[in-house]
Amino acid sequence: MPQYILLWALPVLITIGLLEALLWRRLRGTAYPWGEGAASIGVAVGQAVKRLLAGGLVFALFMAVWQVRPWTVPLDTVWGVALLILAVEFVYYWHHRLHHRVRWFWATHAVHHSPKHLTFLTAVRLGWTSEVSGGFLPFLVLPLLGFHPVGVFAALALNLLYQFWIHTETVPRLGWLEYVLNTPSNHRVHHASNDRYLDRNFGGMLVVFDRLFGTYEPEAPEEPCRYGLTTPVHSINPVTIAFHEWGHMLRDVRRARGWRNRLRMLFGPPGASLEPH
Repeated sequence: MPQYILLWALPVLITIGLLEALLWRRLRGTAYPWGEGAASIGVAVGQAVKRLLAGGLVFALFMAVWQVRPWTVPLDTVWGVALLILAVEFVYYWHHRLHHRVRWFWATHAVHHSPKHLTFLTAVRLGWTSEVSGGFLPFLVLPLLGFHPVGVFAALALNLLYQFWIHTETVPRLGWLEYVLNTPSNHRVHHASNDRYLDRNFGGMLVVFDRLFGTYEPEAPEEPCRYGLTTPVHSINPVTIAFHEWGHMLRDVRRARGWRNRLRMLFGPPGASLEPH
């Protein structure tokens, strides 16, 4: 089924990531971060198990919403498929932006931003708690608008698979493509923790909506990207990586005084903590 496309692709993606690791010194002139890479593989395996356990339930929910759609977008037409791909990209942009601006969602997404190097294996380091946080909820608008859930999951898988190749430091800027596509250069900015680059370039396959909604930032030659979280995770344990931000967030909720402050710890921006971690 389409919701499991990423599971089928995972062994291939990990193999490509390991090939990059073997060529890293020749490509980058430095030692490959093997501990970080192994941690990413561990997180990816855990995420795959979670997807196997929860994927069917999420798909059933999408099918339930599909039953109450007011119309149907025909996906056996070129214009229907094109509209689906663009609609998935639009929802992905806002979904991704939400995960950077609301701490409840950031607790899951922070896992993906935790590596201190940008490698192909970074692409498969995805959080385990998206069903808990409700990260899939923005995409429910798509079956409600008439896109069949099979098509939605297939288009979203295509979007995420595209993003694998942009997690790299070895590909330079790509000229005029930088104005339209989410390229390695544009995505390096997204993963950077420099103040200049924070919360920029949220697109999946495109940067069109970043340009439209004012969140686009080009990579600047005079300011190299620094990767990782502003408060680093000093662990290569996949379980620690998967749950570290949840632990920080719940600690801050427990220490906060009053419901307003507790809600701010949960649903304010990621920086809305009581004290540095």
